[in-house]
Amino acid sequence: MLKRKIKLTYKDYASLEDDKRYELIEGELYMVPSPGFYHQSVLINLLNFLINFVKKKQLGIVLCAPMDVVLTENDVVQPDILFISNENRGIITETNIKGASDLVVEILSPNTLERDKIVKKAIYEKHGVKEYWIVDPTGKLVEVLTLKEEGFEFFGTYFLDDELTSPLLKKLKIPLKEIFKR
Repeated sequence: MLKRKIKLTYKDYASLEDDKRYELIEGELYMVPSPGFYHQSVLINLLNFLINFVKKKQLGIVLCAPMDVVLTENDVVQPDILFISNENRGIITETNIKGASDLVVEILSPNTLERDKIVKKAIYEKHGVKEYWIVDPTGKLVEVLTLKEEGFEFFGTYFLDDELTSPLLKKLKIPLKEIFKR
C-alpha cells in the first residue's frame, strides 16, 4: 500500500507547538538545526555591515532569522539575513514577511548546504527575490546572484581578500576579511 505525503500549509506550520525552528518547502516540513558558532559570527559581522549601510542610506530594513518569510501557503522560509527596501515595506506584517524580500542571504552550513544552494535558490528565483547571496564560511567566499528575466544570473564570487559589492545596494563595499574573522 502506498502512503501519500501530506502537504502542510502555513496554518499547519504556524500551529506547531514546539520550540524547534522549521521551514516549509513545497508543503514539506524541514527542521532547521541551530547554527554553530562560526556561522553565527559570520552572520553577525555581515548583519552589522548591512544594517549600518541601509540605515545610513535610509534604504529600508534588514532582518535576520528567525523570521518567517511566507512566499506561498506551502513555502515558508527563514533566511539568515534579508533586506526589504522602502518600496517593498508592504510585505511586512506583525508576525511575518508576506512575499519576497529584495535581498536574501543564506550562510551555508553542512546541514543546509544542498537546500540553500539548490532548493531555496529555486524558490527565491521563482518568487522574485532580486538578489541572493550564498555565503560559504568554510571556503570564505560569497556568491552573488541577481534576478533577470530568465532567472538568477551569476554576478560574481567574492573571496577573502575582496570587497563585496552589490548591484542592488549601490555603493555598498564589504571587506570580506571583516566578515570571515573569528
